[in-house]
Amino acid sequence: MPSFNYSARDAQGATSNGTVEAANRREALRRLQSRGLRPLNVEEVGTTKTKDSKQDGANSPDMEPTVAELLPFLEALADLIRSGMSAGEALRLLSLRLQKSRLRNLCAGIWAKLGEGQSLSVAMGAFPKVFDGQTINLISAGEATGNIRDVLERLITHFTEQKEFQRKLIGAMAYPLFICVIAIGVVLFFVLFLLPRLQTLLTSLGGKLPLSTKLLITFADVFVVAAPIALVVGVIATIGIYRWRQTDEGKLASDALLLKTPLAGAFVMRVSVLNFCHTLAVLLENGITTADALRLAEKTAPNRALRQQLREATDRVLEGESLSRALARTGYFPRLLLDRVAVAEQTGNLAPGLRDIARSYRAELDRWLGAISQTISASVLVAAFSFVAFIAFAIVAAVFEVSSSFRF
Repeated sequence: MPSFNYSARDAQGATSNGTVEAANRREALRRLQSRGLRPLNVEEVGTTKTKDSKQDGANSPDMEPTVAELLPFLEALADLIRSGMSAGEALRLLSLRLQKSRLRNLCAGIWAKLGEGQSLSVAMGAFPKVFDGQTINLISAGEATGNIRDVLERLITHFTEQKEFQRKLIGAMAYPLFICVIAIGVVLFFVLFLLPRLQTLLTSLGGKLPLSTKLLITFADVFVVAAPIALVVGVIATIGIYRWRQTDEGKLASDALLLKTPLAGAFVMRVSVLNFCHTLAVLLENGITTADALRLAEKTAPNRALRQQLREATDRVLEGESLSRALARTGYFPRLLLDRVAVAEQTGNLAPGLRDIARSYRAELDRWLGAISQTISASVLVAAFSFVAFIAFAIVAAVFEVSSSFRF
């Protein structure tokens, strides 16, 4: 059993030092208090230097835990709890055994809070950069019902699916972006490097240039003049929009405008609807009340205009309106999805119904992203190929035109 060195004061105010054996720091504090002592400092024997070094690392900005540690923390904690450990013992072991500094510092910080008598959810709340409100509320509900293991499993599934979706999203947009960069590079190489040398050669040879070559040269001349101006205007506009978005009115107006943009708006709405349904299902399955679950789920919408509509829908639900009807008034949820929500409400299976909706909607969103990615890639490829073909035709036509004007 671990031993703890302590310093404490008795009822008369006298300070005493000693050692107490206990299963954990919380138990050591309880034993000291039962003796009529008020603990001033309690540290496990043999871990003082380790703890000090961890605290020094935790104070370093480079070692401060971030949201990247959320999923690894939940997975490591769940693994030990499955083996029969309590949450406190699991955190104590993780704070001593983990290799990753940030994750170890996170476990050590939570373990220290537990040693002060705080609950796991309250201790996690001390790290707002890692744990969001819905995670803390779910852990709190698991502690109240004694079902912390199932809560951890559902949270791991939830965040794993979110991470997988982000990976698919990045993968779907990476190829079109790569094609766009290559196409822009081809245009810049031709306009800034190849065409000036070709124009000098054709001018030195003399002769009349064909229309396609003249159009190409005119385009290059306009591009050389207009591109810097467009770049400066773009930078100024970006700075202006950024400052505008720093205000509440600017954020709300720009987010509302984004929702009306043909492609970007559809993407934002689809992702927000998916996150709302999935998060609401997870919260309801873990015993969070409907009111709290709706308030937490609405915050998953990254778009402020959409979040405001979800907040109004939540208000209507709390006033007694059905969830499907309240969501229909936002104008952002597909009719088929609303019909499925209505059926789930009528059958009393709202949480499982929302999870099924989220699963099928995720599959539909994956197909939509795949189609959009292929469309963008094909469009950029066609545009780039057409431009390169036009360049080749203009050059060949100019060569033939100039060569035909030679007199031997």
